[in-house]
Amino acid sequence: MAAPLTLLLVLAVTIRAALFRSSLAELIAERVEVVSPITAWKRVVEGLALLDLGVSPYSGDVFHETPLIIYLFHFVVDYAEITFMLADVITAVALYMAVKDYNKQVFRKQKFALEADRYPLDCLELIRSPKEIYLLNPFTILSCVAKSTCGLNNAVVALFIFSTIKGNTLLSAIFLCLATYQSIYPLTLCAPAMLYLMQRQYIPVNFRRASFWWFIAQYLFMYLGSLFVLICLSFFLLGSWDYMPSVYGFILSVPDLTPNIGLFWYFFAEMFEHFRLFFLCVFQINVFFYTIPLSVKLKEHPVFLIFMQLAVISIFKSYPTVGDIALYMAFLPVWSHLYRFLRNTFLVSCVLLACSTLFPVLWHLWIYAGSANSNFYYAITLLFNVAQILLVSDYFYAFLRREHHLTYGLYLKRKDGSEATLVLK
Repeated sequence: MAAPLTLLLVLAVTIRAALFRSSLAELIAERVEVVSPITAWKRVVEGLALLDLGVSPYSGDVFHETPLIIYLFHFVVDYAEITFMLADVITAVALYMAVKDYNKQVFRKQKFALEADRYPLDCLELIRSPKEIYLLNPFTILSCVAKSTCGLNNAVVALFIFSTIKGNTLLSAIFLCLATYQSIYPLTLCAPAMLYLMQRQYIPVNFRRASFWWFIAQYLFMYLGSLFVLICLSFFLLGSWDYMPSVYGFILSVPDLTPNIGLFWYFFAEMFEHFRLFFLCVFQINVFFYTIPLSVKLKEHPVFLIFMQLAVISIFKSYPTVGDIALYMAFLPVWSHLYRFLRNTFLVSCVLLACSTLFPVLWHLWIYAGSANSNFYYAITLLFNVAQILLVSDYFYAFLRREHHLTYGLYLKRKDGSEATLVLK
C-alpha cells in the first residue's frame, strides 16, 4: 500500500481519537445533521439495554437498526470507538483499491484506443490522467465521532464497489445484499453492478442473447439467496418478525419527523393525513425512478453510474445524514478529468459551505433562542439539497460532454468550416 495513504489513515485515526476524547463528541452525537432516528448511537444503546433485559429491542419506537447491528454491538459495545474508526479505514482502503484498479482498466482501454487512432487528434488533452483518491472529509469525521451507524453502511457499500470492480460476482452480490439489508435503497446499485460485471466478462447487453439473461439470473440468484439467508438469520436471532416493520416499515413510511438534512420531514409535517400515502409513494419512488433512464444512458460507464446512484440515494432517501453525502463525495477526485467542463463549481462550492455553516446557526436560533422557526431551518436544508442536485447534474453534463468530444473532437466545425457550439438537450 502506498505510503501517502498509510500516513493519511494514521492522521485520520488520530483526529478521530482526539475528538472522541474531547468535549465535542457529545455535542456532535446530538446534531441532527450527523445522526438520524435510524443511525443515532443513543438509540443503539437503548436497544442493547432492552436486549440485555430480555425484551425485544423493537417492542418500542426507539431502535430501528437491523438485528445484525445490535448483535454486533452486543459483543463489541466496549470497543465501539475502535469499531467505527475501523469502519472508516475499511471504507477508505476499499475505495482507494477499487479506484486504483478501475484506473488501470481505463488507462489500458485508452492505450488501445490511442493505438487504434479512435480519438481525434485535437482531443488528446482530454485523455484521463492518474488520480489517487484520499478520504479525509469533515462529514466523515463528524459521522465517525458521533458513532453513527451510517459509517458501517458506507463500509459495506465500499466493499461492494471494490468487489464489483475486482470482478468478483459472488462477493459483489453478498455485499450488495448486506447494504440492501441495512437500508433498502442500495437495491438501485444492482443495475450498475451487473452492467460492470458483464463488461468484465465480455457479455453483450443484448436482450436477445441467452448469455445476457443467464448472467442476470445467476447474479440475482446469489443476491436474493444471500438476502434470504440474512432475513432468516435475523428471525432466528430474535425469534420474531418484529424487526421488519420497525426497520423497513420505518424507512418507507417515515413516521418520525425529526428534522434532518433531507426533504421528507418538513413536507410531511405540513401534509394533510389523507394525502400522506400518495405523496409518500411519490417521494419514495423518486429514489428508484432514476435507475432505469440512468442505466440506459450510462450502460457503457457503470462506475460513473454507481457514483450517480449513490448521489441520488443520499439526496432523496428518507433519513439522510452527512455520512451519506461523504460517500459519494469521495468519488469526486476520480472525475478530476471533468473539471474543465463543469459550469457551476464556484457557486455549488459556496452554497454547500455556507449551508454547512448555517445548519447549526439556524438550529440554535430555532430551538434555543426562539427567534426563528422551522421554516428557516428547512429553507437552508432545501438550498443544501438543491446545491447537491446542481453538483450531480453538473458532473453528469460534464461526463456526457467529454464523451462527445472524445468521439467528434474538441473543436467542432460546421459543414461550412465555421466554429460550432455544442448544445446538450
